[in-house]
Amino acid sequence: MQRIFFVLLSCFVLMGCVKEKERTNIKKMNSINQSNKEVVYQVFTRLFGNTNTTNKPWGTIRENGVGKFSDFTDKALREIKDLGVTHIWYTGVPHHALVTDYTAFGISNDDPDVVKGRAGSPYAVKDYYNVNPDLADDLSNRLEEFRSLIERTHNAGLKLLIDIVPNHVARKYEGGSTPEGHDPFGAKDDTTLEYDKDNNYYYITEGSFKVPEWQNGYLPLGGEKHPLADGKFDEVPAKWTGNGSRLSQPDFNDWYETVKINYGVRPDGSYDFETLPDEYTQKDYKAHFAFWSDKDLPDSWVKFKDIALYWLEMGVDGFRFDMAEMVPVEFWSYLNSNIKMKNPDAFLLAEVYNPNLYRTYIHKGKMDYLYDKVEFYDSLKHIMQGHGWTDHIPVVQKGMLDIEHQMLHFLENHDEQRIASPDFAGNAEKGKPAMVVSATISTSPTMIYFGQEVGEPAKEHAGFGSPTRTSIFDYIGVPNHQRWVNNKKFDGGQLLPEEKELRDFYKRLLNFTIGSEALMGKYADIHYYNKEHTENYNHRVLSYVRWSGNEKLIVISNFDAEESYSFELKIPQGTIQEWSLKEGSFKVKDALYDKTEKELKVIDGIGKLNVEIAPLESYIFKLLD
Repeated sequence: MQRIFFVLLSCFVLMGCVKEKERTNIKKMNSINQSNKEVVYQVFTRLFGNTNTTNKPWGTIRENGVGKFSDFTDKALREIKDLGVTHIWYTGVPHHALVTDYTAFGISNDDPDVVKGRAGSPYAVKDYYNVNPDLADDLSNRLEEFRSLIERTHNAGLKLLIDIVPNHVARKYEGGSTPEGHDPFGAKDDTTLEYDKDNNYYYITEGSFKVPEWQNGYLPLGGEKHPLADGKFDEVPAKWTGNGSRLSQPDFNDWYETVKINYGVRPDGSYDFETLPDEYTQKDYKAHFAFWSDKDLPDSWVKFKDIALYWLEMGVDGFRFDMAEMVPVEFWSYLNSNIKMKNPDAFLLAEVYNPNLYRTYIHKGKMDYLYDKVEFYDSLKHIMQGHGWTDHIPVVQKGMLDIEHQMLHFLENHDEQRIASPDFAGNAEKGKPAMVVSATISTSPTMIYFGQEVGEPAKEHAGFGSPTRTSIFDYIGVPNHQRWVNNKKFDGGQLLPEEKELRDFYKRLLNFTIGSEALMGKYADIHYYNKEHTENYNHRVLSYVRWSGNEKLIVISNFDAEESYSFELKIPQGTIQEWSLKEGSFKVKDALYDKTEKELKVIDGIGKLNVEIAPLESYIFKLLD
């Protein structure tokens, strides 16, 4: 679902930005304690191993097929690891609402009137203590199959993440696998009250739920007859919808398939829990854990803490938190400090779209990483589409310097359009310079989405929603990716030549990044210096330098799809001094393809490098000893 339009709902959460004068101390507190970059491979779990190519709109699981946990074989995982990946994010693991009938296995049917698509949204979770039945070969053994996947993933040298969605759950949340001694969401709610601190949901006490009025020709299941697709869903009283709608009949564009979780935020926006003092921006997770240890907390906080610890105990290495800014930052302080007490190395990634809240969720909420979407990704996308200038990238990077390590970079994910889609760039090659910049400009993790490395264009009309994004709601095949899967040989045997070349580029780039010492070191912009001092240097080109004690890099990318550029790149005096280079000539070699060697000449304290760069080409020149 596209959530960016709901950013304004973050006013529900009363927080402020960290003051500028505090940032220096905070930066010291968050000093980087890792030696190499991290790379996250997001995979939509039910699509990864599906080799069915039928792709019928609204097709059933039998018609269009589905991937399984077992498709992540040792070979498949080894190939993902060898791509240059350190973490794999299995999207869509918790049991969410879907239309396929599993009643023979004791699983209740879901109503198509409150399920998006046929396979359902992974963000409408129905049971947090079990996994999606679609993913299992033996449904009665599906948790054990996931445990086996965890073991295979670890054996391949990868860490793994799954989703937790604290803001909302499926409208028909049941929690059928909730352990003894715990209660599912809503089980003990007082439904006569709109709000109570320990209710898990908000209630519209005077009304019953009504399904939305369908729009734009949409009908559940594409209009196919189904005994439950009758325009009705029994929910009395109605609950608030996941995006905050308080209407008993939400709009079609609301997250009508979900209900919002109550965290002790009263309907007027005030809090029913203690707020976190500002000085906790500079305290570690142990101090946050101690702060909450004796507090009277809303029931929903404890439920989600128990859920997170359950998955950690199973072997999950971290979480991606959906739409985190719609949940109070105090809850994140509580949850994340509990997670870190269990596993200090847990990888915690959150979806936050309001730049004014970034530092609050990092420092007070104890998030490890946030999406760098609204400024960095959006700027790159504009440039890739041919509209923007590279001049904006150094400005964005400068504004993030105190938190640059926490701002995860990506060009694709399940919410965003595919690069090769006509509505984005229309050509996967246009992602190359952007991917070099995304992966090398900061110390932050890099993320790619499965199929990105082979130019997946997302042309399929799957059912709910429209093309340009690989469907997360329906059973579908992913053609370019399927050619790499090659009937589960996972060897790229059916890839077209240009797809093989693109994957080779990603493999070279990502493996370089996870092994580069300089990419965990210092950064300096040289773009603006060259705009002022270099003839023929163009706003479609971007350049910067990265370095550590043992490695010096010059990164140059050409975003122009038509024009080559030739110029004498200048390395400013300050950088030359930082690098301790004397007058003379020094050899540099491209680290991506290991075939271009040039001379960097230092004359009067300025570095000079002759560059000829083709359309969409990038260089990562490494200074040789």
